[in-house]
Amino acid sequence: MASRLNPYLIFAGDARQAMEFYKEVFGGTLALNTYGDLGQQDTPDSDKIMHGMLETPSGFTLMGADTPEGEHKPGNNFSVSLSGDDDTELRGYWEKLSADGSVSVPLDKQMWGDTFGMCTDRFGISWMVNIGQPPS
Repeated sequence: MASRLNPYLIFAGDARQAMEFYKEVFGGTLALNTYGDLGQQDTPDSDKIMHGMLETPSGFTLMGADTPEGEHKPGNNFSVSLSGDDDTELRGYWEKLSADGSVSVPLDKQMWGDTFGMCTDRFGISWMVNIGQPPS
């Protein structure tokens, strides 16, 4: 899979409604995973969206999620997402984006099996990097 660059929207508990609305607007295929689906069944956020992705017939990709309770910061409600399966390419982007910035989630293997990290670059832009496994 080629690497992908797209917006990642952050919501304060209404990600499901927002992503379903965007599906009505743009059409396409919507996949939603809750925190409970991804291993956090016994938390207050278990029914909230941990990751949603809308892929449209026009080639648009829009991702979104709810932030855990108390972590939503109005005005800071988006990130840019880089994803794909080219480990070398995406790690290279990560190194450059996180240099002279701040890392909030170190680039490391996550519970869903991919390598993932979050950082804010030196200009204050939030980035999410997800490295999936290449198809066999």
